[in-house]
Amino acid sequence: MAHALHLAARGLGNVWPNPAVGCVLVREGQIVGRGWTQPGGRPHAERRALDQAGGAAQGATAYVTLEPCAHYGHTPPCAEGLIAAGIARVVTALTDPDPRVAGRGHAMLRAAGIRVTEGILSAQAARLNAGFLRRVTETLPFVTLKLATTLDGRIATATGDSRWITGPEARRHTHLLRLTHDAVMVGSGTALADDPDLTVRDLGAQRQPVRIVLDSRLSHSPDSRLGGSARQVPVWMVHGPDAPATARAGWAATGAELIEVATDNGHIAPRGALTALAARGLTRILCEGGGQLAASLVRNGLVQDAALYTAGALIGGDGRAALGALGLTRLAEAPRLTLREACRLGPDTFTLWSFG
Repeated sequence: MAHALHLAARGLGNVWPNPAVGCVLVREGQIVGRGWTQPGGRPHAERRALDQAGGAAQGATAYVTLEPCAHYGHTPPCAEGLIAAGIARVVTALTDPDPRVAGRGHAMLRAAGIRVTEGILSAQAARLNAGFLRRVTETLPFVTLKLATTLDGRIATATGDSRWITGPEARRHTHLLRLTHDAVMVGSGTALADDPDLTVRDLGAQRQPVRIVLDSRLSHSPDSRLGGSARQVPVWMVHGPDAPATARAGWAATGAELIEVATDNGHIAPRGALTALAARGLTRILCEGGGQLAASLVRNGLVQDAALYTAGALIGGDGRAALGALGLTRLAEAPRLTLREACRLGPDTFTLWSFG
């Protein structure tokens, strides 16, 4: 199952709205087939493993990180495929919460006389597919907040100079982080100040994440780098009901998708925005916005992970803070995070923290 989870991780950022699943087929102590969900969500992991195994799947045990699907979609049910291949036993990590499955896959296997064992490495599997699970059960995506700061928590000088706080190793790691997410999101302030591209670069041919800007009045120009490349890599502009018609038309002409959501005091309502994005299939979003967007997401309890790149530099109190005001009056109200990972990237450090 641990190997199946490693295989499943290869699909992160590539398979939405589907889950990232891994499958390993074992017969007489030997791996005879393995697979993971392919870009775009199909073929599924089980199908890939069965095709690799061929006749050797007869009598094998299948280790699958998520309950095999039991419904007809673009492909036949994976549970049906396992039965037809003569699999003797299926070991799974999680039950699929999708209402079209939700135990039906396990039931189908058992009805066919296949032994089923559930719940193996379930915590690890739930962590891996937290985005898919959250979208299905809460209609929200998993959000990772990315911050690149100095030791004193600043992301730019008072004049806005921020290139480059961290070194090339940390910046390359950021592109790897983008690869594991379905989308990269910024606010209008970051879009206007930096004119970002938000693509994955220098890592070979890759499936690019969707690029999202939360911009209530569509103030970011369609003539920007995002607008100029919207037909090559998807751009979604999330705006409010008061966005001018001329700005909507300008962005529509670039090929960007326009998504209207409610506003709160003139700003995009963060929960409404994320709900709309989840409804379009996104499961994992990397937020690379500025301090105000980051604070808004944290205040509303919408961030699950914080990815922090820290440089050995100091800017001081007149620099721009990584996080805007949270409105706290007591230390006891401060969100407490759990450290999951830490490493050195050239002269900088990377730490991954989880909320809750």
